Amino acid sequence: MTIGAMTGLFIGTLLIGLLTGLPVAFVLIGISILFIFIFASPLIAYAGVFVFFKTITTDIFIAAPLFVFMAYVLQFSGIAAALYETMYKWFGGLRGGLAMGTVAICTLLAAMTGLGATGVVTMGVIALPEMLKRGYNKSMAIGCIPFGGALGPLIPPSVLMIIVGGFASLSIGRMFIGGVFPGLLMAALAIIYIGVRCYRQPEAGPALAPEERASWSEKFKSLQGVMAPIILIVLVIGSIYTGICTPSEAGGIGAFGALICAAIYRQLNWQNLRQAGLGTVRLVAMVMWLLIGGGCFSTLLGATGVGHFISGLLTGLPVGTMGVLIVMMVIGLTLGMFMDGAAITMICIPVFMPVVYQLGLDPLWFGLLFTMNMIIGYITPPFGMNLFYMKGLVPKDISMMDIYRSIIPYVVISIIVLILCIVFPQILLWLPNKMI
Repeated sequence: MTIGAMTGLFIGTLLIGLLTGLPVAFVLIGISILFIFIFASPLIAYAGVFVFFKTITTDIFIAAPLFVFMAYVLQFSGIAAALYETMYKWFGGLRGGLAMGTVAICTLLAAMTGLGATGVVTMGVIALPEMLKRGYNKSMAIGCIPFGGALGPLIPPSVLMIIVGGFASLSIGRMFIGGVFPGLLMAALAIIYIGVRCYRQPEAGPALAPEERASWSEKFKSLQGVMAPIILIVLVIGSIYTGICTPSEAGGIGAFGALICAAIYRQLNWQNLRQAGLGTVRLVAMVMWLLIGGGCFSTLLGATGVGHFISGLLTGLPVGTMGVLIVMMVIGLTLGMFMDGAAITMICIPVFMPVVYQLGLDPLWFGLLFTMNMIIGYITPPFGMNLFYMKGLVPKDISMMDIYRSIIPYVVISIIVLILCIVFPQILLWLPNKMI
């Protein structure tokens, strides 16, 4: 069988496997083992075992369960409610203030949790009913929440960055720091969009009535609720940036700090700890299975030459270096409409990274662009994960099409920021290059 026919067979079988609804990890493992025995030597299977064992025992992946545990502890700690109370008092008097405050809170939660679902679930429960009660239209009240949640995997610490960086052999600490500017830029543009839209359409996000607004003394008093999360963010990100801690050590600091925050808000009890522990085990187990599947698939592509063949097709496209980069970005965006970012990483990184090195692109820059691609997939119809989380939280009279319509402006904002980061690489690279 020719290498082209073999490539088509692999891709077709992979697509069929994904369409069956089976877990992506098991699809990758199954087709890898099957085709290794058919097109390569059974001895290669032993190499696959070595690859995925080496992958899942890499030191950097110690950080993943620590940051996941940190996220689950913070989810029940009461910090989100305290943050929303503060934003409600400071932003409520502005048109669209509650939506702008929601994006700001999601940005802070992103800097503490690193997961896409945390901001969606917490703000969907806390902020959405309040905005709907205050007369916000459906589009304004809904769209800001899944978008804000999607910032979690971009603003450090990010579990998705650990997966991308670990699988692509990139510095996790530099990837973390590189996600700061684009994450803040996305949040800032979303807040500006909300402010401008509500200024021109006051009915989209009415301000609180004067008698409902907080006094200045109440506003300053409410700032006490944001001190603990800000200190935690500074400790985790600052320790990585200054070189005091590795990402794994910073994960330990974050997990311990999250427990302290839960104790401060009187939410540190056995039931909450048990739920956080079980949630951490489930999510980390899923990630590890994906890493095993990715290791097997990478071994298959290397043993059969298919990975080299696809990389050669990409580098041989008559569109120049930037054209090839754009093609890879479009592939990532398209897959993000249907698949989870971690699964896309397992499939694409073994093919894309050789292209990156061959074209002389900065691998850190590409890794950050790829991560941005994946977070856009969280909010892209038809199967963006955050959109389905949102559907489980909205009232019954809000349809999936309402959610799709509400997220479109934020998808556009995210793509604009992605384009800016392609045209001006220093948006991503300046801060990592200043790290100690």
